[in-house]
Amino acid sequence: MGKNLVIVESPSKSKTIEKYLGTDYKVVSSKGHIRDLATSGKYGFGVDTENNFEPTYQAIKGKKKVIDELKKEAKKSDFVYLATDPDREGEAISWHLKDALGLKDDEYDRVVFNEITKDVVKEAFNNTRKIDDSLVKSQETRRILDRIIGFRLSKLMQSKTGGKSAGRVQSVALKLIVDREREIEAFETVEYWTIKALFNDFEATLEKYNQKKLEINNELEADEILKKLTKAFKIEDVSKKSRKRTSKFPFITSTLQQEASTKLNFSAKKTMSLAQKLYEGIDLGSETTGLITYMRTDSTRLSADFINNTFAYIKVHYGEDYVGYVKKGKKKDNVQDAHEAIRPTNINRHPDNVKQYLSNDEYKLYSLIYYRALAYLMADAKFNMTTIILDNNNYQFKATGQTLVFDGYLKVYGAYEKSEEKELPPFENYNSNVLIATDILKEQHFTKPPARYTEAKLIEEMESLGIGRPSTYAKTMDTITARNYARLVDKKFEPTEIGIETTDKLQEFFSHIINVKYTANMENALDDIAIGQKVWFELLDEFYKEFEPMVKEAFDNMEKKEPEKTGEDCPECGSPLVIRKGRYGEFISCSGFPKCKYIKGTTKQIVEVADCPKCDGKIIEKNTKKGKVFYGCNQYPKCDFALWDKPNGDKCPECDSLLVLKKDKIKCSSCDFQK
Repeated sequence: MGKNLVIVESPSKSKTIEKYLGTDYKVVSSKGHIRDLATSGKYGFGVDTENNFEPTYQAIKGKKKVIDELKKEAKKSDFVYLATDPDREGEAISWHLKDALGLKDDEYDRVVFNEITKDVVKEAFNNTRKIDDSLVKSQETRRILDRIIGFRLSKLMQSKTGGKSAGRVQSVALKLIVDREREIEAFETVEYWTIKALFNDFEATLEKYNQKKLEINNELEADEILKKLTKAFKIEDVSKKSRKRTSKFPFITSTLQQEASTKLNFSAKKTMSLAQKLYEGIDLGSETTGLITYMRTDSTRLSADFINNTFAYIKVHYGEDYVGYVKKGKKKDNVQDAHEAIRPTNINRHPDNVKQYLSNDEYKLYSLIYYRALAYLMADAKFNMTTIILDNNNYQFKATGQTLVFDGYLKVYGAYEKSEEKELPPFENYNSNVLIATDILKEQHFTKPPARYTEAKLIEEMESLGIGRPSTYAKTMDTITARNYARLVDKKFEPTEIGIETTDKLQEFFSHIINVKYTANMENALDDIAIGQKVWFELLDEFYKEFEPMVKEAFDNMEKKEPEKTGEDCPECGSPLVIRKGRYGEFISCSGFPKCKYIKGTTKQIVEVADCPKCDGKIIEKNTKKGKVFYGCNQYPKCDFALWDKPNGDKCPECDSLLVLKKDKIKCSSCDFQK
């Protein structure tokens, strides 16, 4: 009898799960995705646009060996369990595994769990199902959409502008950054003034005149008011009331990235990488277990078991008064609610108890997740609020203060959510209803433009607008900076010249598609596919019939940006030298490229080592992208002849192929001849 085979994505996850399942199971990893769309067919889409967008898949580079090994394991196993991540992407990976391994429906089951703990994983294996085709089609449609838009628009940008790429979500996020920059540039600063009255133990600000809101636009107006004021202020009203502050909901992907950015100074990419480790399993000495639930989610829901266990924990450790309640929030239209919020898998696993097993950054992130979930189920914090209104010749001044009377959830979340206390004196103890100010001051201010987006604020904006999904935010941030469309200055996105140019060109020809509303509606349509309410290829067909004519018009009519001339001429052919942008930055080369290949400043000479045996070209020394030397024809791509070993210029006397120098010996590049 063979073992049961369990396939997950991550090697570290496989080690954790194998410890739970026992000797009857072998857990292996696919090491992520195993296949992707091919780059064949029309425009290299890898889909047949004339046949319901039928996709063609191929093994991802380096994954053929993984697939072959998985096939061998599947053949010698009794049964296969596909236990990839509990989202659409995980569902699609399971489908690719089933298809690539040739598994029949009675040879596999799909296993889904939201946390990697022994009890939950074992329970999941008792409640298996088959692959959800609707979820797979939704993910597949997203991938095809991104391939079509990415390939067509990226090629357009590369041929017409200095941009390198464009994308369905990426370009809309970039537009938000560019639009904000233009808001800042168009902003007109407005002057205004404030007046404050200073007392021994508090200060009050002028707000109204004759009970109507007052605006002070310049220093002259401020001075006129000061002339009418005395230092004697009459207490017009003192009001006191209690106020409650409610804890925030447990984390979803976007709020975790935002809070980790503002509180821990982590990038979205770093946050997700750390969360992945906490989810997949940490060796705690006596056991290996996941510390948090799945970190890609848009739901704030918590399981009944976790809620009950946490209420009991709060009662024991903090007292009955600190036990809270389950808050109700407004359900957003684009929330998938596939699984729970991000929370600790066990509320009794306090951060300090596992600190020794975590890196410093892992500990910080786990603490943030732990205390956020704990605080959510704790009682409200309570404050006493005091407001005093003072009158001075019909000018009303206001002062407010607050004191914390019950810390509630701030008992555990106070380190992340500051509560400023400003206590006002007990005015009821004053013998007179008149207060004497120590000073009255005027102060000049200027309105400020809207701030540039930080990573946290951009993610918040994308989420509120329905752009992208939890798994896309970090990648989008990364791509925008990697493509040099925006740079982070003081942790805020500032668009580059190329980013602005790319956005403007896309808006000139694709404003109907590259916009917030269209992108959000497309996400909703993908959700409809996921629940079987929309046919996937009909959505693609509708999109493509609208999109492709726009692309063709842009290729025909978009003005091409010519490279900037340096004012120098090429020393080899006399054509003007221009500034070009390459993989490693700007460089100066001949405008006559490809006829003239002169590059200014390069010390490497083009060395011809032999005649090409396939055409009338020359074999020259070249370098791969990683810097490895090889020898190829200078007529590439028309001629693809290439060798790793250096030709010595002679031909083989036996087969007429080129002779090469290999390990200090002269050998034939094709046959066994050797000098």
